[in-house]
Amino acid sequence: MSSRERDEAFMQLALDEARKGSPSPNPHVGAVVVEPGDDGGTVVGRGFHPRAGLAHAEVGALREAGDRARGATLYVTLEPCNHHGRTPPCTDAILAAGIARVVVGMRDPNPRITGGGNARLRAAGIEVEEDVSGEACTRLLAAWTKHVHDGVPYVRLKLAASLDGRIAAAPHPSRPDAPKGVSRWITGPEARRRVHRVRAAVDAVAVGIGTALADDPDLGPRDAPRVEARDLPTRIVFDAKLRLPLGSRLVQSTAVAPVWVVTADDADATAEAALVAAGVTVLRVPRTSHEEGGRLSLAAALERLGALGIVDLLVEGGAHLGGALVAEDRVDELLWFAAPLMLGAGGAPSLMGPSPITPEDAPRFSIDLVERVGEDVLLTLRRRRA
Repeated sequence: MSSRERDEAFMQLALDEARKGSPSPNPHVGAVVVEPGDDGGTVVGRGFHPRAGLAHAEVGALREAGDRARGATLYVTLEPCNHHGRTPPCTDAILAAGIARVVVGMRDPNPRITGGGNARLRAAGIEVEEDVSGEACTRLLAAWTKHVHDGVPYVRLKLAASLDGRIAAAPHPSRPDAPKGVSRWITGPEARRRVHRVRAAVDAVAVGIGTALADDPDLGPRDAPRVEARDLPTRIVFDAKLRLPLGSRLVQSTAVAPVWVVTADDADATAEAALVAAGVTVLRVPRTSHEEGGRLSLAAALERLGALGIVDLLVEGGAHLGGALVAEDRVDELLWFAAPLMLGAGGAPSLMGPSPITPEDAPRFSIDLVERVGEDVLLTLRRRRA
């Protein structure tokens, strides 16, 4: 095994550590301390950032390593911090521990900070190797990086569609009494469990009011618990006219996890007061126009959510909200579950946003991963930007 391959193998262990914890709005960071040896080295310390305000990954790994950190190599997914925040600089701990070499996955993307931690370590005589497994580290921190640069959440849009691109069945002419727009369940149980795992990993889960009224979801993760109940994702409904029922599962569960409603700045004050009294947080944003029925400004809504600390946002529906986000080029990642069934003409299409004038005008995505999830196929796509 080459030295580069060995570095990448140990960085993978640091990445495994980084996926633990609930540090948002801080980044997921992992670290391992490796004691040198003839066999390529021995891991003597592991650490991750469990929560904002607690010790960073490097400090946790160094504490576990103890005296064995002296002369060892530290692998860390993100450049060590060199500034005082809620905790002291990690560079101080690295220097005090006597680390001889630091291998970094990616530089800190904050333009006011990038390179500062690495520079201080080099100035102190420590060997620093950068960009080891950099692509994997960058992917892990994509949401946090966007929030640092733009102040808005990283938007993941989840869609479950049939092979013919439908997200719900059509009303049947021979069954006028049958429910309309039924979408449960297009995908299988394995796909639904995967969605709950994604919910557990993000800061917030959002739907449009159409989905909230049709499905009465609670939007909480099941079978994928967080470290503590207080880390459950915030549930968000985009509801321009404040139609969310007080008896809905969301409103009735505000004591379990926060529920926010994003509404128009001209929404009914009485309806707002009733929701607030039930424990809901109401966020008012402008409409795209002053005309009756003008859509909520997604730009203003995302800026508001970002300012409130939402770094990673999963949007699960409905078609109008998802279509508007795609049309306005605000989707960073698309989670497309393709189910092996056909719903036929008249079913609800996967997206209902404004159509581009030509294919060249359409937002384009790059396929990042294709995997089978039970009987369904999950395509993970990332927005292709210049």
